[in-house]
Amino acid sequence: MKKRQKLIILAAALLLLIGGGWFLYTSGFFQAVRSLETLRAYIARFAPCSHLLFFLVQFLSVVLAPIPSNFVAAAGGVLFGTGPAFLITFSAVVAGSLLTFSLARALGRDFADRLVSRKLSEKYQDILRVKAPVFLTLAFLFPFFPDDMLCILAGLTSLSLRRFALIVLLARPWGLLFASALGGSTLGLSPWVMVPLALAGLVLFLLGMKYGNTAEEAVLRRLKGHKTGKTE
Repeated sequence: MKKRQKLIILAAALLLLIGGGWFLYTSGFFQAVRSLETLRAYIARFAPCSHLLFFLVQFLSVVLAPIPSNFVAAAGGVLFGTGPAFLITFSAVVAGSLLTFSLARALGRDFADRLVSRKLSEKYQDILRVKAPVFLTLAFLFPFFPDDMLCILAGLTSLSLRRFALIVLLARPWGLLFASALGGSTLGLSPWVMVPLALAGLVLFLLGMKYGNTAEEAVLRRLKGHKTGKTE
């Protein structure tokens, strides 16, 4: 009976993902993500169910769409304000992260290979097997790692679901909060403060785009050095 219940849950989850992906495709979501403004208009079009749609978009983007949750969170901040956008985004990202981890744990390598490229899998799998808690915490804190793909790969390791959930809860909210606040501009700060913060965020984004791969490789080398007992 336990095995049968597990199969039913997995089938329901897969049907949800397939149905959700079909909805996003037919409703024009993938065309709307070309800019923050078109994404905002797409979400607003579904009023008065915009909050529910926003949750669904964030939830499915963790699994199906290679779209940064921070980008969608900023659009939500414009529509709903910082607080609601952050709470909806964070709950959706946590739910999506736990689902992808659980599906990878239950369905194994075949499921992971359908969503994660072999190149990414080979790049991160070894370090996840040995340093999963430390590496996942760093990856969730820094913007240049593929967070959602790492949730899937983490499901192939021996890391427990409880420990993975704790890492997600502690490490994933900060970038989402900043993006929601940036979009909502409801921090109660004067333009003299908000403008420098926005410029600082832009500088960090550009630095991440230019030096993200270098920083990523440095983190991986450092962790692999600890793994073999070497120091740099």
